[in-house]
Amino acid sequence: MIRHKRLADVARLAGVHASTVSRVLNPGTRAMIRPAVAARVLEAAAQVGYRPHALAASLRTQRSSTVGVLIPDLTNPLFAAIVRGIEDALGAAGYTAVLGNSDNEPARARTLLQRMRERRVDGLILATAHREDALIAECRADEIPLVLVNRTVDDRATSAVVVDDAAGIRLAVEHLVGLGHRAIAHLAGPQDLSTGRLRQRSFARAMVAAGLRVDPRLVLVCRSMTEAEGRRQFAQLLARGAKFTAVLAGNDLIAMGCYDELAARGLACPNAVSIVGYNDLRFVDRMAPPLTTVRIPQYDMGAEAARLLLARMLDPHAPVRTITLAPELVVRGSTAPIRRQTAADRRREARDRRQRAADRRG
Repeated sequence: MIRHKRLADVARLAGVHASTVSRVLNPGTRAMIRPAVAARVLEAAAQVGYRPHALAASLRTQRSSTVGVLIPDLTNPLFAAIVRGIEDALGAAGYTAVLGNSDNEPARARTLLQRMRERRVDGLILATAHREDALIAECRADEIPLVLVNRTVDDRATSAVVVDDAAGIRLAVEHLVGLGHRAIAHLAGPQDLSTGRLRQRSFARAMVAAGLRVDPRLVLVCRSMTEAEGRRQFAQLLARGAKFTAVLAGNDLIAMGCYDELAARGLACPNAVSIVGYNDLRFVDRMAPPLTTVRIPQYDMGAEAARLLLARMLDPHAPVRTITLAPELVVRGSTAPIRRQTAADRRREARDRRQRAADRRG
């Protein structure tokens, strides 16, 4: 019969009480034990091959050492980087992340959140927040330790880690203005998300600060922050017929949709139009041309959110905090100085329009 190693075996070999072993094997309480004693206990545990029983420990402590992490889109590389930061910071403190993907569906988010709560997660990190969010209000009412990441809510009553989107959009607008662009379009994200709303408002403010008028015909709101929606709205923008020389997209995926539509029309940036994205996803430097974008500290956002949650779990009544991280502009090949149109350019454009019209008729 195989005898399972017990806490008492470790305590006997290390010459300490079982409660001391328990504290050493819990990363959250290890600092309470003198380093020399902790090292002796860890060595003894390794010698006897002891592995803590997570379920038994959770029953004793009423804690699961797990944190629920809910993201809106598993296919979006932005959230992969954020989750990596969360996992690294939680792991260093002895916690494990339980990941859920809502697919931007409120009903799915509610189901996943309920399952996490049934598993008795010790806290929650949500990247799915809407500006007015009933799920978040419910978690607050139930006093579940909670931190938001990337997005926040209008009432600012929940701790969050976000990026200074106003500064990021200002950097992008100033860059385009510095290249000579005056007619700048904006493809905004959904307005029920803090990121979409704040970036659109910041675009308007930055344009006014630069002495430019915002042409309402050049501002369109995407239903989602996806490549497909970016392409659809860019096509709508072109169909309006209003002249523009640059586009500031609500995120990199929307910007990629603009690339797709340009390619379908036999055009490319920055010759046809300069394009700026937002987020600096991992692969956008490999696009043709590489995308100029606003870089946000994705990994750091996740790590800061995890550390903020760990602090709130220690003190659930701590004041609400919002940590705002700084963005930076990364200039690449998708933006260029405005090119003054010559008479030859106008004739070539007219010829191309006639040819495209003939192709559609044929």
